[in-house]
Amino acid sequence: MKNFLFAGKLLLVDMASTLFFLAVFLLTGNITLSVALGMALGTAQIGWQFARKKPIDTMQWMSLFLVLGSGTATLLTHDPRFVMLKPTLIYTIVGIVMLRPGWINRYLPPVAIALVPDVAFIFGFVWAGLMFFSAALNIIVALNFSVVTWASFMSLYGIVSKAALFLVGYVTMRTIGVRRRARMVTADA
Repeated sequence: MKNFLFAGKLLLVDMASTLFFLAVFLLTGNITLSVALGMALGTAQIGWQFARKKPIDTMQWMSLFLVLGSGTATLLTHDPRFVMLKPTLIYTIVGIVMLRPGWINRYLPPVAIALVPDVAFIFGFVWAGLMFFSAALNIIVALNFSVVTWASFMSLYGIVSKAALFLVGYVTMRTIGVRRRARMVTADA
């Protein structure tokens, strides 16, 4: 359970500025306020790690640059279509970054890296597939529905799809890891 909570915490921290943006937008309907607060949180997170001299992972830097870049463009254009299509670019870039083998290891405890590196490798690509699917789905929803419908649906979909894949990955890796460890103990006996 400790490893599950640790991985969940890292995932939530990485998604915090996006989730915060969506929450503020759904509560206020104010794109400018939502974007500005999301950008501020993303910057504060990296600043906090930098100040504490903690290493900043590639995914974290990419997330910050996407938040700042897309946020700035949103603030400059005030175009709801841009805001609605922006996640497609983000999902696509994140999907491309997730094609790098081993990116998922940051979220795994050492025991998982030792016991299920092959399964983690596969789930890294499954995550990339989810990002590419989400990018395509976002285009469809953004071009066919209102801002409120888009924000509600994509927020719910984004959270549920990622949480579901996270849980499936965790349970799969844990189950396989426990079986492999048991076989190793039996083989040593």
